[in-house]
Amino acid sequence: MTNSKLFLSLLLAGTVGSVSAQSLKDAKAALAAEEYDKAKSILQNLVEKKAKDGENYFYLGQVHLVNDKIDSAEYVFNQGLTNAPKEQLNNVGLGIVDLLKGNAGAAESKFATSVSSLGKKDYLPLLYIGEAYTNAPKPDYTKAVDYLTQAKTKNAKDATIFVALGAAYAGMGENSQAYVNYRDAEYMDPSLLSPKIGQILISRRAHAYDVVLEDLNKLIQENPNYAPLYRELAETYYLSSLKAPEEQYREINTKAVESYKKYLSLTGDASVEAKTRYADFLVYSGNYDELKVVAQELANAPGADAKVFRYLGYTAYLQDKDYAKAVEHLNTLFSKVQPERLIPRDYLYAGLANVSAGDDVKGFGLLKEAIAKQQEDDNLETEIAETAFAKYQDGEVDEAIKIFRLPASMPESDYYYDANYYLGLGQYSKGSRMVSPAEGEEINAELGKQKLTAAKPILDEAVKAFGIVTAATKEDVVKKYLITALYYKGLSELALDNVMYDPESAQGLFVDSFTKLLQAVKTAEGDQDLTSYIVDANNYIGYYLYLKGDTAKAKAHFLETLKVSPEDEFAGQFAEQL
Repeated sequence: MTNSKLFLSLLLAGTVGSVSAQSLKDAKAALAAEEYDKAKSILQNLVEKKAKDGENYFYLGQVHLVNDKIDSAEYVFNQGLTNAPKEQLNNVGLGIVDLLKGNAGAAESKFATSVSSLGKKDYLPLLYIGEAYTNAPKPDYTKAVDYLTQAKTKNAKDATIFVALGAAYAGMGENSQAYVNYRDAEYMDPSLLSPKIGQILISRRAHAYDVVLEDLNKLIQENPNYAPLYRELAETYYLSSLKAPEEQYREINTKAVESYKKYLSLTGDASVEAKTRYADFLVYSGNYDELKVVAQELANAPGADAKVFRYLGYTAYLQDKDYAKAVEHLNTLFSKVQPERLIPRDYLYAGLANVSAGDDVKGFGLLKEAIAKQQEDDNLETEIAETAFAKYQDGEVDEAIKIFRLPASMPESDYYYDANYYLGLGQYSKGSRMVSPAEGEEINAELGKQKLTAAKPILDEAVKAFGIVTAATKEDVVKKYLITALYYKGLSELALDNVMYDPESAQGLFVDSFTKLLQAVKTAEGDQDLTSYIVDANNYIGYYLYLKGDTAKAKAHFLETLKVSPEDEFAGQFAEQL
């Protein structure tokens, strides 16, 4: 989603309460309940009234980071250092900014400065550094545990340290240590919900979504007004929908959106920033119908984040199929947003939009960049392939062909053979239409030569793609595609041989593919009806042999056709004549 995940575990810690006074304690309570707009208001007021209190700047900076406003956060942290040089939390904040920008070395330097002269009981910088490493774009759980252990040494009575250790150990996959720390946090402060949530989320890492949903709903029954629970519920419903049967996907995914709306209603946050975070969730969960509505609202909202061009670009591509407009919006996004705020999916849709708009070179470059930048939870190669499949099924064959070319050029891709098969199928269909005579056209060698000149590059691409598939040795690829790939490869070569227009000049380009097809049919497993393949292969080979004067072999092929299809008129006439 957004970089706000860097702070979610931190912000879950704390006591749930109402905000009535303008104190730092109240601001922290609002942050814990994820009432970010309320917390922002309190903290801005505190910064104005208590300009020399550096801690206020740090928490205000956190709100900006939750809202993915890195520059604003950096500015606030620097203001905090200027007004309160001794408050090291703002150095921690600047280090977090460096982590988000991918500059781990600069972050480490700032963190080292912030803890170099801590007092005996001063542990908060250590706590927040530990959490930063846990939730960074590229987590470093070892460093997180190291800093958090130091924090625990200084204050073994703060339950939030144990919550943070639980999250770090969970990230490392050391679930037993994670449980121990979460339970210790529960014993210290039974009112905290964050350790309970942390224990539940361990099961989410193991993809035990039914268990997580049950546990979260149980916790919601006990704490119906605690907003963060509904956000976790929303994310779990989304992840669960990815593993659900296709017919259940939409129903479960809709529950994710409903849960997030409940989360927003409980936080009472109707700000543009809250709506932007909702849009981020819609991107994350793939709810593009709802995203289109929210994108239009944000586009007309004063002070909306430049990320609105992400939402407009995605919906222009996915919903409106206005590829030029999608390119325009995403170009604006790339020009207005700092590189560290872009996500791999931005490169994905910018690439797809450019390919569909006709700029294959730029489009493929962006798609390759998307794959290179994808994170552990992303699977952009699958999204690229599935986008092509969807367009193919929707009849947008030309658009599908363009997209299939990328995975079809990547032998390491899981979709290498699938993409080549459908690339070949699409190009064969297009090429065969181009060489077919129009109504009223006189069939002759000259007309065939003209048509083949235009269709040849397309049919050549089909033959090449099918050749990759038919050369495969993987058992699943052979079983799934060999027979049909040989068939369409043969048909593509038949068109290239110009047999329809100039049979006397045929070279038999297709004979090898149809011969291999007949061999493959003999060893095929299963109960599929292969009659049409046998008929066409024998008839085409027989006709070529007839043209070349090899009548005995030609007749043998026509008789093979008649064995499986006695009523076949073409084979019957030639067999009788020969």
